[in-house]
Order: sequence, then C-alpha cells, then structure tokens
Amino acid sequence: MNIATIGTGFIVDTFLAAAKQIENLNCAAMYSRKKETAQPLADKYGIPTIYTELEALMADPIIDFVYIASPNSLHFEQVRMALDHGKHVICEKPFTSTVAELDQLITLAKQKNLMLFEAITTLHLPNYQLAKEQLGKLGAIKFIQCNYSQYSSRYNQLLNGGETPNVFNPQFSGGALTDINIYNLHFVINMFGTPESVSYTANKHPNGIDTSGVLVLKYPEFIAQCVGCKDTNSMNFVLIQGEQGYLHVQQGANGCRKLVLHADGQETVLNTQTNDNLLYYELAAFKQMYEAQNFEQCYALLEHSRSVIETVVLARQDAGIVFAADAKDTLR
Repeated sequence: MNIATIGTGFIVDTFLAAAKQIENLNCAAMYSRKKETAQPLADKYGIPTIYTELEALMADPIIDFVYIASPNSLHFEQVRMALDHGKHVICEKPFTSTVAELDQLITLAKQKNLMLFEAITTLHLPNYQLAKEQLGKLGAIKFIQCNYSQYSSRYNQLLNGGETPNVFNPQFSGGALTDINIYNLHFVINMFGTPESVSYTANKHPNGIDTSGVLVLKYPEFIAQCVGCKDTNSMNFVLIQGEQGYLHVQQGANGCRKLVLHADGQETVLNTQTNDNLLYYELAAFKQMYEAQNFEQCYALLEHSRSVIETVVLARQDAGIVFAADAKDTLR
C-alpha cells in the first residue's frame, strides 16, 4: 500500500510516524508547493520523491492512496482530482465545506469503485469502541457534555490584526466548529445517530468566523452539548449521563485516553489504548478495509461523515457563519 501526502503541517508528521509503525505501508511521495518545505519531512521519514506539481503526483502509477492534509477549503478539489486519477483517498477533517461537495465526492468514489475515508481519529480508537459498550450500564441517557478546547497560537496572529491564518479565515472554511468541535460531533453522532435539531451559539471575530462556541444537539430522549474553543483552554472531557450512572471520557473526544465508569456505586477505570500516536488506529483500520476490499464498511463511514457535515452546515447557518464555498455551491 503506497501513499502520497499533500501538506507539510504537524498532522502530516504525525501521520507519517503512524505509517512507519504499520507493516507493508509505505509513503512513496509528498507534495508541497515548495520543495524546501517538504524536504525536512522527506529526510526524516526517508520519502524518495517530492512533487511540486499536483498533476505529477496524481499521475504517479506507484501511488495507491493520497492523504490530503491541506487547508479545509482545498479538500474538495484535491479529493476530486485524486479520484479522477484513480487514487483511493484519505482526507483530513473536516471532509468538505458543504454537503453538496461531499455528495459529489461520494458519487465519484462509488462510480470509480474507489475508497474514500475521512481521517477522524475518534471513530477508530479502541477506547471509543469500549465507551459504546458501557452505554447499557448507564440506564436511559439524559444528557451529554463534550468540551474540546485548545488555545491556538494562531489566535494571537488574528488578534494582532496583521494577518488572518487559514484556520480563522472564512475563505478557507476555518473556525472552531470545523477545526475542533467537529471531534465532538463525530463522537456523538456515530454513537447516537443524527440529531432531531441543531443550534449553535458562537463567539465570532469581526471577519465572521467562530473562535469558540457551544453546539446543542436535540435527540428524542436527551440533549448533547458540544463545546469547542480555539480562543481559550479547558479541561477536555466527554460526560455521558444516564439515569443509572455516568461515563467520563478523559481528555475528550479527540483522544479518549481513559474511561471512568461510575455505575452501581462503583468507579471503574477502563483503558485499552496502547499507542500514543492516535492516527495509528485509523490508518490501521483503513489499511485493513483496503486489503479486504471492504467497500461496504468504507461507504458506511462515508454516510456517517455526511451526517456530520450536514450537522456542521446547519450549525453554521444557525450562527450566521458563511464560507466562500457556500457561494460556489449555488454555481454548481
């Protein structure tokens, strides 16, 4: 399984470190607009080829998968390009900016019999699966609280006014909801399904982007509250509260580092994760599906991702957050 990467940020470094741990998985090439930007990672992981033209990378017959970790607004075009060239794709979250974009990509992947994955760590973590197994011990679920907050160094750049980093730029589909709160959404929606209604209250910068906010998902029998902040720090956690107990997911939906079950008057600590590189688990799962040609599981994950993107769009609309990609949808 030969992979090429697009992007040179810290997440690509983490991805390549995870790839090194998986047998018969090889990173054969990288793409960057400037060769010198990718060279340190290429040297670190022994990657033989650096492309500075996307077309050349896509045309490389050695490449099976393309891993895309570019700014959010570029995901759609780059995924489509990879699929058009017959490549399977792993795309970083958020998958796309709009539902219409994702629908086009899902259709194209199915037409070409290609695998398309959203690189969301949460779903593939052993402790996330373990959390699902504890739900029956909690009784009727009544309330869920999620908080994933991490002060961004780029927030200082935004406050200084000299530049607008991509992650805080509506032109690049940035903001706290798509960058950080989306982990909470994946956690809740994969576990409990699509909510009945969505509301989002956000702290917004004058440019219209959300720097933090609280998302409320209404289900028939309970409420889920999802907080995501890039302008403050917090203790990150998930609490699933039932009539007979509650489950504390330590370090939040992003990592699920440890579970503490409070039920039957007892406290039980649970942890089955042994690898500190969380991307290892998702990459191992993708490789297993690819080798087994398990398109059914792949496409089921796509439907889940579509539910998440649909919820994100509804939340943005509720908060009045507009991306450049929204206008493009009307032209397609």
